[in-house]
Amino acid sequence: MTIDEALARHDVGWVRAANPSALTLSGTNTWVLGRDPCYVVDPGPLLADHVEAVLAEAQRRGGVGGIALTHAHADHSEAVDAVRARSGAPAAATGGELGPLRAVPTGGHSPDHVAWVCGAVCCTGDAVLGEGSVFVSPGPGSLRGYLDALRELRALGLELLLPGHGPPVTDAAAKLDEYVEHRLDRERRLVDALARGARTVDEMLDDAWSDAPQALRPVAAVTLAAHLDKLAEEGRLPDGVERPEVPRYLSI
Repeated sequence: MTIDEALARHDVGWVRAANPSALTLSGTNTWVLGRDPCYVVDPGPLLADHVEAVLAEAQRRGGVGGIALTHAHADHSEAVDAVRARSGAPAAATGGELGPLRAVPTGGHSPDHVAWVCGAVCCTGDAVLGEGSVFVSPGPGSLRGYLDALRELRALGLELLLPGHGPPVTDAAAKLDEYVEHRLDRERRLVDALARGARTVDEMLDDAWSDAPQALRPVAAVTLAAHLDKLAEEGRLPDGVERPEVPRYLSI
């Protein structure tokens, strides 16, 4: 099944913001689910053309019944007030239930992160992207909780993933398996690097994140911190390991 066929089958509208970057890939996705009324997931950045496109898609679908946020990062949430003001929608939902949508906590990328499930469709925000991987923020239980959340989504029998960035994913099971295995493989590489004596941030990144482009090295360091936290929680972190300093803009 092609992406267009999958979106049509599940009655999904796709509006992509013109904010491409190393972190947002081809831009931030806004998803418009159902109709009469429809539900807007992640209104996106406050760009006039994007807001107009989201409102136009929503109007074609009978108006906005509600707005859902996967998390509070600005590229997903900045346009909430503008869409609410123009559509008359109530305050954005950040969890629980919203019409046919149900939130599944997926902390990891950010502590407040949720995925929104609607039938066999899931808006994954930055928990799962259409291509590449995501950074995982450090914190107590962050990486362990993220892996548990991926496995919970995997058990739901989803058919279509609607990511915050990148194209829709029509093989949900394979993508979720890929994401779990990627994190576990990264952990294995880090443990091996530590066993060989790596202790500084640069040594660990050079070894376990050798495939990360230089421009994404600060982001890789954030996820490194999350992996170190997990090893420490499990009593597997050697003494004397340097911990990365996490830029605030990547940890909120």
